[in-house]
Amino acid sequence: MANPSMNKRLKERQRQEKQREKAAKRQERAREKADRPAAEGGIDPDIAHIVPGPQPIVEDDF
Repeated sequence: MANPSMNKRLKERQRQEKQREKAAKRQERAREKADRPAAEGGIDPDIAHIVPGPQPIVEDDF
């Protein structure tokens, strides 16, 4: 069996590498977000057709 202190060093090295990878991914996402064009008119196209307030009654439900 390996020396416990060696196991601890290996585990710490792996943890640090994982943290570096996560930081790189965060930077990449931030860079992609900055490069992405803004929505036209500031309106989300998925909800552009939705009207706030009371909705009309649908006659098919009765």
